[in-house]
Amino acid sequence: MSLPGEMPSPLRQLVLWDIDHTLIETRGVGGDIFKRAFQEVTGKGLTRRADISGRTELDIMRESLAVNGMEPTNELVARLADALVDGYEARRDELGQVGRVLPGARETLAELADEETVLQTVLTGNLRSVARIKLEVFGLDGFLDLAAGAYGDDASDRAQLVSIAQERASDRFGSTFTNDQTLLVGDTPNDIRAGVAAGVRVLGVGTGKTPSADLLNAGASAVVDSLVGVSARVRRRPTGGTGWLA
Repeated sequence: MSLPGEMPSPLRQLVLWDIDHTLIETRGVGGDIFKRAFQEVTGKGLTRRADISGRTELDIMRESLAVNGMEPTNELVARLADALVDGYEARRDELGQVGRVLPGARETLAELADEETVLQTVLTGNLRSVARIKLEVFGLDGFLDLAAGAYGDDASDRAQLVSIAQERASDRFGSTFTNDQTLLVGDTPNDIRAGVAAGVRVLGVGTGKTPSADLLNAGASAVVDSLVGVSARVRRRPTGGTGWLA
């Protein structure tokens, strides 16, 4: 509560962005880096890979090892994670040349970065270092507080990442972010289900491989075809109404 003569504190909103197929596309570079890292660490070719859609990287690595006949020990997973990060570091230029920022993503991030009431970060299945490299390559990192984000090496269960990001953001911002003040943006049913399980609002983006109807069926509060012109919908109404995504 504000003291007499003081202005009330502005509402705070936390926006949690997925990265792949929501903000950017690697256009095959990411998949090739994973295959080469797998070969380097295991000495075997990747004949099968786990489904990657909306999952955390550690989960993907463990299942990929298992379906290729190897025990996914913590030591082997850690080596694969290190090789994956090294692969992205070595191929930054190629990633920037082949991959792309999705339509409207840069503009939306920039517009929301100018909002005093909005804190933007990421909620991604990527390893922290891989997420940083991807965002740096495409010049998106400056719009996001990456220290407040949650990553694929924080937890295997994507839904757990929501509370991790809320806690980190609250520590950095100096105030608590409730579920009502948190919006998750993603392109897969697993992204949507993670937000629903955590009790936050979710904006589905039809820029991945999932039809918009499937994102709505997974529980998205709303779905858009792309991020073009989306920043106005992400801003929260100051009082009453239906809140975000109206």
